[in-house]
Amino acid sequence: MEATNLADLYGAPLLDWGRIETRLNQGLTQAPETGGPNRHTCWLATINDDGSPHVTGVGALWVGGAFWFETGRATRKAKNISRDPRCTLSVAAQEFDLAVDGEARLVTDPTTVAAMAARWAAEGWPVRTDDSGVALTAEFSAPSAGPPPWYVYHFTPHAATALLTVDPGGATRWTF
Repeated sequence: MEATNLADLYGAPLLDWGRIETRLNQGLTQAPETGGPNRHTCWLATINDDGSPHVTGVGALWVGGAFWFETGRATRKAKNISRDPRCTLSVAAQEFDLAVDGEARLVTDPTTVAAMAARWAAEGWPVRTDDSGVALTAEFSAPSAGPPPWYVYHFTPHAATALLTVDPGGATRWTF
């Protein structure tokens, strides 16, 4: 991993990725009053077929050094990812703002899909695998996910930029 101090000109310290990852491992709930500024929303930016950006909120989880999210195959983000997997996911925590560049890939392994369903259920979304075993279903999801079934995506980070919002401040970019 390579780190670049983006706030060196202000005398701010190089941030430690371990501090960022420790916070991500604690979870980023979307419940009100839990994050920065008042809750955590993950924003996913994908690339439209005309090259323009598309940004939408997603319920992402940080698991095993990567973000995971779900969506229906007919959504614009799913269509964009199937054509071009490059995307950016960002989130504001109380301690930092984070943007992560990487690639998202559809996951169809039934064991992995079931494990992610269990993680989302533990976070409060009563989701389960559908009869196919490779997709999710529940009574509800975010409107931007479209109707069920929803498919699981693994977001592999290639680079990340964090801006520390608490003392001592700082901004760092990591390349993985």
